[in-house]
Amino acid sequence: MRQSAPLRAKQDPPQRSLRRSMMQRALITTLWLTLTFSFSAEARQDPAKDPDAECLACHGEKEMKSEAGKSIFVNPAKRKASVHAGQSCQACHRDVKEYPHPKKIAKVNCASCHAQAAVDVPKSLHGALGAEACASCHGRAHETQRAGRLPTKECWACHAVEVAQYQQSVHATFRKNGDADAPVCLSCHGPSHKIVPHSDPASPVAKKNLPATCGACHANPDFLVRHKIPYARPVEAYRLSWHGRQVEAGNEKAPSCSDCHGSHALFKAQDRRSKINHWNVPQTCGACHAEIKNTYAISVHGQAVARGVEGSPVCTSCHGEHSILAPSEPQSLVNPVRVSSVTCGHCHADERLTSRYNLPLDKVPAFQDSFHGLASRAGSQTVANCASCHGVHNILASSDPRSTIHPNNIGATCGACHPGAGQRFAIGRVHVLPETAAEHPVVAFIRVTYLWWIIPLAVGFMLLHNGLDFFAKLIRGGPRIHTGEEVPRMNIHFRMAHWLTVVSFPTLVVTGFALKFPESWWAAPIVQWEGTMRFRATLHRVAAVVLMASIVYHAVHLMARKRDRVILPNLLPRVKDVQDLWGLTRYNLGLAQERPHFGMFSYAEKIEYLAYVWGSVVMVVSGFLLWFENFTLRNFPKWVTDAATAIHYYEAILATLSILIWHFYMTVFDPDVYPMDKAWLTGKASADHLKQTRPEYYAEIASKQAEKQTPPAESKEQAPSNEEISGE
Repeated sequence: MRQSAPLRAKQDPPQRSLRRSMMQRALITTLWLTLTFSFSAEARQDPAKDPDAECLACHGEKEMKSEAGKSIFVNPAKRKASVHAGQSCQACHRDVKEYPHPKKIAKVNCASCHAQAAVDVPKSLHGALGAEACASCHGRAHETQRAGRLPTKECWACHAVEVAQYQQSVHATFRKNGDADAPVCLSCHGPSHKIVPHSDPASPVAKKNLPATCGACHANPDFLVRHKIPYARPVEAYRLSWHGRQVEAGNEKAPSCSDCHGSHALFKAQDRRSKINHWNVPQTCGACHAEIKNTYAISVHGQAVARGVEGSPVCTSCHGEHSILAPSEPQSLVNPVRVSSVTCGHCHADERLTSRYNLPLDKVPAFQDSFHGLASRAGSQTVANCASCHGVHNILASSDPRSTIHPNNIGATCGACHPGAGQRFAIGRVHVLPETAAEHPVVAFIRVTYLWWIIPLAVGFMLLHNGLDFFAKLIRGGPRIHTGEEVPRMNIHFRMAHWLTVVSFPTLVVTGFALKFPESWWAAPIVQWEGTMRFRATLHRVAAVVLMASIVYHAVHLMARKRDRVILPNLLPRVKDVQDLWGLTRYNLGLAQERPHFGMFSYAEKIEYLAYVWGSVVMVVSGFLLWFENFTLRNFPKWVTDAATAIHYYEAILATLSILIWHFYMTVFDPDVYPMDKAWLTGKASADHLKQTRPEYYAEIASKQAEKQTPPAESKEQAPSNEEISGE
């Protein structure tokens, strides 16, 4: 290893020379590259290769001004950041071809690149700006940025008020919070180069086009859900509303979206600045309905709003918001049928509101239970509702002398429908429930009498009597004797009166109870016509006339035919009837071996006939008092009408149950006559049944029939007639 040292010493000079050579080459290369890049940079500044450099050499100086003293400085940094950064100066200033350029150069023609904008802008609202139109919005060409969505400072220059309003609006608030759905100027006014005045039918913000413009967002269900907007299909509802249809028809006075919500200063309804805020609604609606606004302002509702009562109704509380319809339209909140149940009842039947403001809770139920309320529930468009008596916008306290329901004015109010009402007697209380004895003792007494005594006792007796008889016959069983023999029972005159009753009575029942229970399925075919015609009431009264005709026919028949009047003394109650009732009860209970024998009429038939006579008198008298209500209100106190209404209703219940339980059992469901006693059709009764239930009476008939039989040679007039009752 030591021997190698001289060798390394000999080799060192050449190696050092090589290293020096390499370092020299690297230095030369670096110098060459530096000079090359330096030359390239200078080349870029060469006017022959970069014309903008020569322009900026002068115009890039802040002090650069025209001979007129106007700054012609171009900020290189801003130009580089502008949308035109990729364009050379000469691309716009085409008449500048060399330096120095002419002192006066042509104005830049933006249309050379923006041809379509040049066509659209002159036709737009901004076309009035002429040659300055482009720069007025886009700013200086050297600093033009890509179109943003938020209003720029250039917009402020002309639209300062509108932009300031927008900046405070709910739209701008959402936009500032990063909500991409929030609209800005162009969202509503349309493409920037095609903006036209709102008076132009083509404008997106023209009255007729606003529903579609606003609907771009607010008709989108996903948008409504995303932004938690509680109103379902507001734009669709508006289009179907009275306002929407009027706007669509070209009525420029009808309100569109911006008339109620505002244009740029849009706020949430909870915001006191909002035009649709609860407290501002009267003023908003009053812009079109000034007279109504003034009337409303002095009403109890308007005064309550002025005092800050939160629960007090404003225009939209009664008429709705987007779905405002004409009163004549069935779905309108102020349609006569819906006023009491839906609109007024929304507050006055609300337990929380009535409790909070110390309002009576019984007014709506009392109205709905009255004739007016029942007819309204059935769909009548003409019957009185809340507004008919209390007023519409001019609702005042009953103690106010101006009120339509003030004691001094109530007669005139009722007289609008019932001429002469209240002339002889005070109208008295109107909203009265039957159970409120202190306020209406007569009706309360009638109600208690029928519901606690007459109806329960009568129906209970019928059910007990018929049930006992039915099960006793089932238990005894045994074959029925059926020879087919028949005897005269009802002549044509009795059957005619019965047929008239058969037609009229069920009609009266159905049409009468349809008034009381209009929402029932069986009442629907009858009350569905009430909105256009008084079908139910007319049919009810026609049936009443037919029933009265049957009564008159029956009475005239008995007066005219002496031999038929034999039924009258036989229909009078006797001691034997009580004995028969007691005897049949003991027999059905198994306490007696023999069944009592009846005469021409059993006690059950007498009860039914006399009840029919009594019930007919009660129903006819009370019905006439209600039918001719103007006469009743003119000549009697109002409690007479209320009493007649109560009696008519409760007596109808009793009569209906009597027919169903008592009459149908005797003529259909009694095992002795099932499936039906056909006397009302043929005039003849089963001789077998008479032999079983009234053998003495049957023997009397048979005897009289035998006495009347004559030889065949005798004339027909002397032969017994099957049309004679009881064989006479």
